[in-house]
Amino acid sequence: MDKQNSLKALQFFATGLAEGAYVHKLQGQIFNALGFSKLGEKYINHFSEEMGWVEKFVERILDLGGDIKFEGMKERELIKNPIDYIKADLAIQEAGVEMLYKCMETLTADPTTYDIMKAYLADEEEDLYWSQGALDMIECIGVQNWLAKQL
Repeated sequence: MDKQNSLKALQFFATGLAEGAYVHKLQGQIFNALGFSKLGEKYINHFSEEMGWVEKFVERILDLGGDIKFEGMKERELIKNPIDYIKADLAIQEAGVEMLYKCMETLTADPTTYDIMKAYLADEEEDLYWSQGALDMIECIGVQNWLAKQL
């Protein structure tokens, strides 16, 4: 097993996901303030779910004898328009899922980390499909009808 490779991958995703989770929480609060309570609740709940994955990554780093790092957060633009946000988030999700697929190939010698990341990948694909489905629904029923469903 290439422990350093596993530690590097786990730390990378823990850092990136913690940042993304916090953005989801802030976006959820923005959507709530705009009156889109269903959409706001979805993203606030998504924060908790994603932080659960961060905890799993951190636990695995510790199991492997690694050191946890706090690598800070980069500045990110927050978006008030829900459709614009879903489009921007979808682009991030697509890149992230692709990155996860590539990472999975490097973790086969560490079955425990591989299984954690495989479960995380499945969760990320589900999120990606939700965003794609939301955009398809918006195209089908129109922006105003979709927004009305988010109240």
